[in-house]
Amino acid sequence: MKNVLKKTIAGAAWLLLLSISGTNANAQGMPVYDNTNFISLAKSLVESAKQTSELLKTVEFLKQQKERIEKVSNIVKQLNAVKKLTRNNQRLFDMVQNDLRELLNSPYIKPGEVNRISESFNAIIEQALDDLDFVSQLLSNNTLNMTDAERAQFLNQKELESREMVAEIEAKTRRYREIIAFRNMQDKINNRTVNY
Repeated sequence: MKNVLKKTIAGAAWLLLLSISGTNANAQGMPVYDNTNFISLAKSLVESAKQTSELLKTVEFLKQQKERIEKVSNIVKQLNAVKKLTRNNQRLFDMVQNDLRELLNSPYIKPGEVNRISESFNAIIEQALDDLDFVSQLLSNNTLNMTDAERAQFLNQKELESREMVAEIEAKTRRYREIIAFRNMQDKINNRTVNY
């Protein structure tokens, strides 16, 4: 700021010296200078330097505000990703709890299949719990030294994975329901009474 002011004043002084020394030697008499114009020029240069310094301060302030807005935006993105991840995992747990009970209580599921079905659903639930624990550690302490943008991207990736787990549970549930429906139909066909 002071450097700009010094440079501006030095430039004005240099301009004055050039105008004084640049007079033609053949001129008659001493050149006449209007001191009020010089003083006005110096005052306007000083004022311009002050305005420039204020503009530089404003630019710096705006840069700081931009950084703060970006931080808040990244935090909001992280919060939304965590919210979606939590919602997906809650949906996953509800589906497993309700659908698994319904599937396992069906008379058309064989005893050997109960363990296989339970293990496949449990594997997905365990993966979801591990992901939640990792996300919780990631958000509670900054052990990985990630930037906010990297953390938001990671959370979005985990949210996408949780959606895939929900889709996988839905597909498995649908497949087991189709198996149950097929076995039910097969049972009705095999045990029908024939009225000839």
